[in-house]
Amino acid sequence: MTLRGSFLATWISGVVAFAIVLIMHLPLVLTEVPGGILDHQAAATGAEVTRIQEAWIDAGLKNTAARAMMGDLMFITIYGLGTILGGLYFRSVGNGVLRHLAILILISGAVFIVTDFAETITQFMQLMANIGTDEQAQLASTLRPIKMVAWIVTFAGILAAFAIRRKQKNTG
Repeated sequence: MTLRGSFLATWISGVVAFAIVLIMHLPLVLTEVPGGILDHQAAATGAEVTRIQEAWIDAGLKNTAARAMMGDLMFITIYGLGTILGGLYFRSVGNGVLRHLAILILISGAVFIVTDFAETITQFMQLMANIGTDEQAQLASTLRPIKMVAWIVTFAGILAAFAIRRKQKNTG
């Protein structure tokens, strides 16, 4: 398979995985946890993480939360690899602004993978321990905005790279 084919297959699979993971997270939205997994990610104290997890446990959702977090890890892997392949592909076929954008996509993809893995693993560890810790909660909540910016840059960057590549092909 070509680099382009590998990129497209992996990145599109990552976008599909994202949609599936969003669906997996829906049951975690409760009256006590209106933001669902987003509240868990943003919780900056062990006490808040514990409160959220206790609400999920009381609702019989601990296993659902665990599966959703494992799904997150699969999404991070697939989508992250797709963005790196996309950055490599656009860097290899483009020039000028497209090459610079491709490098930004590559860097953002790496940042996304590292930050989202660290965030999700710390969340999962707290869930499995049935208790939040301040250190892990602070780490996850600190990484959350970084990974979100990196994800936005990769997603918007890939879409922009498609448009720029098309324009370069039509004018070149």
